[in-house]
Amino acid sequence: MWRLDAKKPVHLCDGMTRRDFLHAGALPLLGLGLPELFELQAQGAVRKDKDVNCIMLFLLGAPSQLDTWDMKPEAPAEIRGPFKPIKTNVPGMQISEIFPRMAKHADKFSIIRSVYHTAAAVHDTGHQMMQTGRLFTGGLEHPHIGSVLQYVKGARGDVPAHVLLPRPMGPTGGNLPHGQTAGYLGKAYDPFVLNADPSAKDFKVPDLLPPAYISAIREERRRKLRDAVDGALSSFEASPDARLLDANFQKAYSLMSSAKAREAFDLTKESDATRQKYGMNKFGQSCLLARRLVERGVRFVTINMFETVFNEITWDIHGSAPFTPIDAYRTLCGPWFDNGYSSLIEELSERGLYDNTIVTATGEFGRTPKINPAGGRDHWPQCWSMVLGGGGIKGGGIVGASDEIGGYPIDRPTTPADVAATLYSALGIPLTHELPAPGNRPVPVVDYAARPVRELL
Repeated sequence: MWRLDAKKPVHLCDGMTRRDFLHAGALPLLGLGLPELFELQAQGAVRKDKDVNCIMLFLLGAPSQLDTWDMKPEAPAEIRGPFKPIKTNVPGMQISEIFPRMAKHADKFSIIRSVYHTAAAVHDTGHQMMQTGRLFTGGLEHPHIGSVLQYVKGARGDVPAHVLLPRPMGPTGGNLPHGQTAGYLGKAYDPFVLNADPSAKDFKVPDLLPPAYISAIREERRRKLRDAVDGALSSFEASPDARLLDANFQKAYSLMSSAKAREAFDLTKESDATRQKYGMNKFGQSCLLARRLVERGVRFVTINMFETVFNEITWDIHGSAPFTPIDAYRTLCGPWFDNGYSSLIEELSERGLYDNTIVTATGEFGRTPKINPAGGRDHWPQCWSMVLGGGGIKGGGIVGASDEIGGYPIDRPTTPADVAATLYSALGIPLTHELPAPGNRPVPVVDYAARPVRELL
């Protein structure tokens, strides 16, 4: 493999070495040795039939359906839990009291109350299936929905097509992939990862903001980057693969040095009142950042509300350390989500973006109907609830139903593959569209058995 940080220095036209450039943070963007980066755009294969964006709020730890969007107030106390249902602005729809602002916007979203899967009741498998539509088997990692969108439609201008905020998922009790990469599509289609806390006072984008000296490079010199490559690579650069690699380098450099891309991540452009409305926490500020990114051309934003289930507040309410007590839903998790989510759909609506931007919120599974001896609820993939709205998804509806204790679907059972099919359909990607799996084996974006939730489309 050719290396851009080889021992022999390669000087750019301003005296800056290629190693300096990589140290400025571009290496994660390059997809070294993967000439397919931006190949789709070059081939003119970007689809323009249905330009819909998506913001996926991943509620790591798995919220309890009985304490959020599928409450059972008539059930025994050990089933119904400590929270009360409240009315929404949609007649007949109730949600938990921990979401008072969300209740005022129920006409903008729908709830699926019958999501389930039959795989192991561990976080990693749920992460995989809810973000790719498939369980990883035989070492084959399927691509995240946002990575597929990037592969099919490409990027708009200088901004990345798919951004992951604020950081990737960390340890959740298993050693399996979480489903947040491009999988077999290759690293060229991995999301741009922020890897920073947007609520921090010193927040910046470490892999995008260049050192001060880059700003002094004149625009014409950037355009002539290829001509500045050291002659030691001249024979390699004559090959078609090298020309593609050089194009990748140019594109990464363009992103890194783009004023438009940097501005998209600049939360100082927002008023203090707006930032406070979203909540001065990682999730709230990530939601605000997602709105800014979509406004400026990013197609897909994935937000991890939390990063691990250990020793921090999450939706994972087993009840005893190192996990979260159920009352944190009232004091922390609920308010954080309520403010971030509600502000996001309010501002997308006010700015005319909600009609072409899906906002979906889900965890990896549900929680046990019966509260455990520690006062919490354990893993339960047999049934849970999720929220979808915007981007042509119908609002104000309830799809499916669970039994009297919220334990199993009794109407419209919906699999993670069905959810993926629904998102792909709303994004304008045919379910028969084939992706290049290893061995040149074409694989459809979802399994043939998957069926979109037509009630929402």
